[in-house]
Amino acid sequence: MSHSLASMTGYARVTGAAAGASFTCEIKSVNSRGLDIRLRLAPGFDALESDIRQLIGKMVSRGSVTCNLAVEREGAGGNVLVNQQALATVLAAMGELAGKVDAAPPSLDGILGLKGVLEQRDLPMTAAAEADLSAAILQGVSQALVDLALARRQEGGRIAAMLLQRLQEIEAQIAQAETHPARTREAILARLRQQVSALADDITLPEERLAQEALLLATKADIREELDRLTAHLGSARQLIAGGGAVGRRLDFLAQEFNREANTLCSKSNAVELTAIGLDLKASIDQLREQVQNIE
Repeated sequence: MSHSLASMTGYARVTGAAAGASFTCEIKSVNSRGLDIRLRLAPGFDALESDIRQLIGKMVSRGSVTCNLAVEREGAGGNVLVNQQALATVLAAMGELAGKVDAAPPSLDGILGLKGVLEQRDLPMTAAAEADLSAAILQGVSQALVDLALARRQEGGRIAAMLLQRLQEIEAQIAQAETHPARTREAILARLRQQVSALADDITLPEERLAQEALLLATKADIREELDRLTAHLGSARQLIAGGGAVGRRLDFLAQEFNREANTLCSKSNAVELTAIGLDLKASIDQLREQVQNIE
């Protein structure tokens, strides 16, 4: 299997014929938390269910997969049989009504025309023909799964490009927060002086006391750890995308971790501009997570 990312969304359709019968196999898949397989098989082909489930399980690790199998036999309706039970019921009813109703007796074609008296059944297949048809159907299902995997990988490639774009945005926002002047102790001290003087003109605090308060505020507002963790998550996300495979759940977990750090950054923020960067960061992370939901 390819190491590229795969989407959970895809569709494939394969037709085939064998042993005097034609078949169509349609497989589609959509998002799901795990692997959910639903089969709709043509009447008489329930014996293939286990094999088809195994084939799907080998090719797909996550997604809600629906497989529809339709089969049409060339000799469909080739045998016409009299349903003896239905005929006996009709004849018994006629016997009961014989002396009670003044009507001409029904004709043979009238009786045979009654629903259920005549039945059309498929011509029986030999065991060898049935085995050939089953083998051809399983081959068709395998081909449909190969086509489905290709469709899912193509869609996965498009999603991977969007994910890398989101990660680039997040990286730029981390850099903005990193270099923002509001984070410096000097900026915090200047703001504190301004706030103190705005409270009252006649209050003057010693420079040493202001410096202590500024240090305390700077410690509370320090987002160094959050920025470091966000940068580490960026590296992990890029590594997972490059490695490919079924990494959807791990990417989703990383997106949650991104969000946790962005929330802390916003709550620690000591400046409107820094809060704005944090909110932009959260918006980018939300978009990232939305796209991750479709990765296998």
